[in-house]
Amino acid sequence: MTFFRWRSRDRSVPPAVDPAYGNETLALMLRQAEAGDWLALRASLTAIQDPAEFTWMVAGVSEVGGIEEWIPEAASGEPDSALPLLLSGARQVAWAWEARTRASSQHVSEDQWKVFRQRLELAEQQLFEVAEREPEWLAPWYFLQISGRGASVDKEAGRIRFEAAVRRCPGHLGSHRERLQQLCAKWGGSHQEMHAFARSSMLAAPPGSPLGELVALGHLEHWLDLPSGADRSYLTSHDVLSDLREALRRSILHPDYVRPVGWQSAYNTFAMAFALAGETWTARQLFEAVGSTVTSSPWRYLNGDDPAKAFTALRDHCAK
Repeated sequence: MTFFRWRSRDRSVPPAVDPAYGNETLALMLRQAEAGDWLALRASLTAIQDPAEFTWMVAGVSEVGGIEEWIPEAASGEPDSALPLLLSGARQVAWAWEARTRASSQHVSEDQWKVFRQRLELAEQQLFEVAEREPEWLAPWYFLQISGRGASVDKEAGRIRFEAAVRRCPGHLGSHRERLQQLCAKWGGSHQEMHAFARSSMLAAPPGSPLGELVALGHLEHWLDLPSGADRSYLTSHDVLSDLREALRRSILHPDYVRPVGWQSAYNTFAMAFALAGETWTARQLFEAVGSTVTSSPWRYLNGDDPAKAFTALRDHCAK
């Protein structure tokens, strides 16, 4: 069996963070959002039937700056539709994190905290209203996990939001990623809780499930929390390497794995984990498969200002 069934070797295109992940449908929606063309964007969104894909598309569109200026009018013009209200709530979540920035908490100013909380408060109001109007929708519960973490909801509330999401879409990768973040030590959890969740989620899913990525994400989060020297020793340890190899075999390397939208995130995550762990041959195959599409996460852990630069440096190192 070949290591990967799909490969992308075009080195003529420099690595770059692509907000559309190479997805033509999302790229079109991003252009519609940037133009403020709600009618066209609404048609594009309503054409998507799969709840996980729909949620992923809304998340991508919510990152477009300026939506917050025109989406309230769209929502007021369609009082019986939950869709513009959902996009408004999702945008408020993304906009809140933009105000907070990715700086550590001690470097966030009081004014930034104030704006962050105001936007999250509005997001929660809108998203809970969407959840009430459309009780079968996954999307509001996905975004409520992100807003809840920012709002520092208690552990029970965080668990309830996650469970509400996966009841509507079992195995939803995005919700599992958010739950993993909630269980990280930096958000009041612990390494033990985080790793236990990642592994149990992977093992409970059928082989070929994308949830194997959680194991790699957990180890990268743990690595990030360690001092220099100890971090490399951690990732190169026998137990961690064994976990990474098992997760790779059970997820994106498994014959039953089917690439979902945004599949490049998992490849980027595994590529970074194996590259930092010194498994250059495996990392090289992952870099080869993903081509030039860089995802901001997890590369921003190495270079928050230029994730593509971090990607390129490690890719080139593994190519030697």
